[in-house]
Amino acid sequence: MSATVHASADSPSKEERLKQYLAEKAQDGELYFKSKFIADEVGLSPKEIGALMVKLRDSATDLTIEKWSYTSATTWRIQPADTA
Repeated sequence: MSATVHASADSPSKEERLKQYLAEKAQDGELYFKSKFIADEVGLSPKEIGALMVKLRDSATDLTIEKWSYTSATTWRIQPADTA
């Protein structure tokens, strides 16, 4: 018998949790980060964050998300959309 874990209706999705974190951190301006450095704070693996960033870049209308550079890992640049 296997147990299936379902996210509760009250808990945000991984994508929403990451988006909320980024919006909070970027509320005063720009935020630059590498996934491996925020993974513990958002409770996701760096690989999950990378995959979600690609989705958020297209879907998050309140954030401007850019793939900024790549040196040993992708650096992302985030800022609120109204300051872009």
